[in-house]
Amino acid sequence: MSLTGLFLISFLIIHVCINACIFNDLFYPEDDGDMFNRAAHFMATSMVVRTLEYGLFIGFIIHIIQGYVLEAKNLSRRGKGYKINLANKGSKWYSRTMGLLGTLLLLFLIMHISHFWVPSRITGLEEVEGKNYHNLFILMVDVFHNPVIVVLYVLGCISLAYHLLHGFQSAFRTLGMHNTRYIGMIKGIGTAFSIIVPFVFALMPISIYMDWIGRN
Repeated sequence: MSLTGLFLISFLIIHVCINACIFNDLFYPEDDGDMFNRAAHFMATSMVVRTLEYGLFIGFIIHIIQGYVLEAKNLSRRGKGYKINLANKGSKWYSRTMGLLGTLLLLFLIMHISHFWVPSRITGLEEVEGKNYHNLFILMVDVFHNPVIVVLYVLGCISLAYHLLHGFQSAFRTLGMHNTRYIGMIKGIGTAFSIIVPFVFALMPISIYMDWIGRN
């Protein structure tokens, strides 16, 4: 569970960096998403990246199955419940609801794949005029001008933040890095990561909906 989790965390770093290319339009409106489209084109055509993409889907599937198996085991062991409910004194609420947060993220992932991965990989998109790559940026602009979708994406990012808040440091604990020498640093990095990455992801649909990006 920890190994697949860390693998997916590494994917999030790459994904947020590539997607953050849309913010170039914030400072240079004449870019009109060109930087993002070129980055997306590279990710879609590189054989190395496409091979890793299959590994990513396998990682997601394994992580999801492991998560539900672990949740089922925990529920069976806690069948009678605790005599004393320590609530947040014993553990944080998000660490006790990782199964629920994971399910919300699964639903979010299905929505995200249907919005962007399927059109860019399967059904196809129109190319940028005079270029040899697809206009994924204009698809993002179209999708994120729907307020309902924007709200769902922001809620998905909030779920991701809480999932990471426990999962990041928990993964390192599972691998044995839980002594006083490292745990403080890991918690600090994990907290920062759990806030910054989901915040940047959430800022993308918000920026497009508010017409800060994609104004042309």
